[in-house]
Amino acid sequence: MPEARGGPPHLVLAFDYGLRRIGVASGDTVSCTATALCAVPADRHGPRWSVLDALLRDWQPTVLVVGVPYHADGSGNAMTDAARAFATKLAERYVLPVKMIDERYSSLEAGARLKQARTTGLRKRRVAKTDVDAAAACVIMERWFNEDHGGANAITTG
Repeated sequence: MPEARGGPPHLVLAFDYGLRRIGVASGDTVSCTATALCAVPADRHGPRWSVLDALLRDWQPTVLVVGVPYHADGSGNAMTDAARAFATKLAERYVLPVKMIDERYSSLEAGARLKQARTTGLRKRRVAKTDVDAAAACVIMERWFNEDHGGANAITTG
């Protein structure tokens, strides 16, 4: 469980970093539940920062969580470095603690959840890539809620 759980409540935004889209979810350390919000567009210049600025202004989180992808064997890759760089930029830009968590297979898990919701009738419309990205951010946040980090993966500025 995150260290914030025993202390004051915190609103958390989680991010599933990607080169085309960044999935975003919100949650809190009281209920330890996550809700998919959206997918922020990104391109070769990075994320659309104006959209992220608006999200952080509207939600006013106290903690940010970024999923960091690894290969199945735990080794890093180019996306690992890109996600870590994104986490560093978030910490610098918003002067908030940023936690990182292993996000291996989060998109697959999110896709399976959405497919199951559609199969059972809980979800009416087809599943878009942006839905999977936002749902993957939920998976990332849930993993963070369920693990004890002790602050070891934090990037804190300010």
